[in-house]
Amino acid sequence: MQVADDVSAYHISCLIQVRYTKFSERIMGRFTALLYGETSMQSHSIIEQMRQLIQLLAQHNHAYYVMDQPSISDSEYDHLFHQLKALEQQYPELVQSDTPTNKVGGQALAKFESVTHVVPMLSLGNVFKQDDLLAFARRIEERLPNQKIQYEVELKLDGLAISLWYEQGVLVRGVTRGDGETGEDITQNVKTIRNLPKVLSSKNNVIPQLLEVRGEVLMPKLGFEKLNAEQAAKGDKTFANPRNAAAGSLRQLDPAIAASRPLAFYAYGIAQCEPAHSLTTMHESLHWLTQFGFEIAERQYLCASIEEVQQRYEQIQQQRPDLQVEIDGMVVKVDDLKQQQQLGFLSREPRWATAYKFPAQAALTKVEQIDWQVGRTGTLTPVARLAPVFVGGVTVSNVTLHNIGEIHRLDVRVGDTVSVYRTGDVIPKVEKVWVEFRPADAVVVHLPQSCPVCDSPVVMPEGEALARCSGGLYCAAQRIEAIRHFVSRKAMDIEGLGERWVESLLHLNLLKDVADIYHLHEHRDALLGIEKMGEKSVQNLIDAIEASKKTTLARFIYALGIRGVGETTARMLAQTFQTFNALQTAEMDALKKTPDVGEITAEWIADFFQASHNIEVLNRLLAAGIHWDAPTAPTRQPLNGESWVVTGTLESMGRDEATQKLQALGARVSGSVSSKTKCVVAGEKAGSKLDKAQKLDIRVMNEQEFLEFLGQFEV
Repeated sequence: MQVADDVSAYHISCLIQVRYTKFSERIMGRFTALLYGETSMQSHSIIEQMRQLIQLLAQHNHAYYVMDQPSISDSEYDHLFHQLKALEQQYPELVQSDTPTNKVGGQALAKFESVTHVVPMLSLGNVFKQDDLLAFARRIEERLPNQKIQYEVELKLDGLAISLWYEQGVLVRGVTRGDGETGEDITQNVKTIRNLPKVLSSKNNVIPQLLEVRGEVLMPKLGFEKLNAEQAAKGDKTFANPRNAAAGSLRQLDPAIAASRPLAFYAYGIAQCEPAHSLTTMHESLHWLTQFGFEIAERQYLCASIEEVQQRYEQIQQQRPDLQVEIDGMVVKVDDLKQQQQLGFLSREPRWATAYKFPAQAALTKVEQIDWQVGRTGTLTPVARLAPVFVGGVTVSNVTLHNIGEIHRLDVRVGDTVSVYRTGDVIPKVEKVWVEFRPADAVVVHLPQSCPVCDSPVVMPEGEALARCSGGLYCAAQRIEAIRHFVSRKAMDIEGLGERWVESLLHLNLLKDVADIYHLHEHRDALLGIEKMGEKSVQNLIDAIEASKKTTLARFIYALGIRGVGETTARMLAQTFQTFNALQTAEMDALKKTPDVGEITAEWIADFFQASHNIEVLNRLLAAGIHWDAPTAPTRQPLNGESWVVTGTLESMGRDEATQKLQALGARVSGSVSSKTKCVVAGEKAGSKLDKAQKLDIRVMNEQEFLEFLGQFEV
């Protein structure tokens, strides 16, 4: 939080950025209704709400201002603060005596000596959008009629505000902001900051007898990353953000710890100067400080109009990732010091300055409903339907909750008030549930027992995080994925039925599931009506569908898209059970005895064949004429049970063909090399798998050796 104080010869104070903004009563009224329902509540209910908010704000004020360990984000604090302020504006007769809306911060900790600020370190108001910025400018123009107004724009640094005292050019005291009236003496720690002048010197200026400089201590991004890496390497706790790291470093009782941290000080104002300086503007005073050795933030702008301020805001927002330090907006000040004096102060803030914050990264809103969406692979995903809220530059009304485990972790319920976080292009997410605001009728969320799309059973094996619909062949949500897989080259190999045609057929309601593929010949006229589907294309497609009916049991099993059943597992199932009926009716114990099938995969297979909708589609597929040769007596398989890997490019055959030849000999072909691998077939550009095989001293065959090996088996 940036503090901005400047007292010139006129003793004008420039104040800090605060956790509050001037939203209109209309907007805040809506938020009140969102959290608490009716706006015309009984007095005792209003007082209870005020007391609850006051206690929450006091708790978070203490964490932020006193302990320097923020427990919520600035934007979340803003929402709580404005909720209280809106209630006070609506019911002024009920305002509580200990309300924090007329205070600044928290009390200083006892472990450091307390110091009273001669010039209080007060607060800045916030604006969040251009309309609010223009309103800020209009109020200034109304109070300074017919005067030329320029604005000084600075980065709003996200660090720890401090005040530095220099007597006869020597640093004698460093004090934290504290509660704005009283801070903590951290002089010994401040003296360890490398870029901060301990003794003032200047070629062109007389050293003041007394100079009090206000500024921000923070940790630049590179230093923060380095510190966290060092902390992690030592097994110590890492810091959540640079602001916490800087605050924690300055508040160490041992100055040696502060000295070891990459802290930096950036000046942004003058609180006292004796004898009085002759400076007339904020912009001038910042650069005057640099002549004494102080650093200022890497961007400052002098703007001739409020429209130019908006342009600079947009420019800074774009440049934000490239800055050396973390910021969350910019500070806008009337540049002329005499005009500042004319404008004066409100109870908490100056009229002549405000913090123009970037779009909030977190906001509070209400969960109105939680729906379950079914993805193309059958995964059930809970989606929270929210009361629309503006966060991270966009209006958010839907947020994924990922899975039932995340719902349990957050303990989020329908009716809850939640914090929604979004920054940049990051997908919005729910970060916190405010149980303090939970209504009595909040609804606990449970995993559906059946698919919300097709009513098939929902399954979630023990140890799994994701729940899935078991109706893979039938479920409308999974149609495109199921059909795409079913017609693929390694499955039923139906050439010409690409995803674009599938979408057209779905649109015409000709494909409800994979079994409908074998009835497309009944809809020739409809097929001819599809764009770019001429007579020849239609006939080729029908012929390809007809040809696919003759397949193998292994291909058919793979084509069904059973979770966990790839090509190798499908082949193992075909070899083990020999007939499709035997596989359909297999018990769990029999499935688990199949090579390459573990307990979880066995559960998935059993669930698939028990789903009534899947059985219906399977019966239609077989009735359409899909068939394969009857099982033959098992032949000698010399590589039975061995694990092989094929990698690189083979000139005489593709890797798929090589895989099939090895599988025909009983080998299990894996995609990765391990200590259990029997042999690696390495073609050109074999890469890391070859390297790993050599390290593990596993046998390696080149292509010629592999062909000779196959030759002895006549494969």
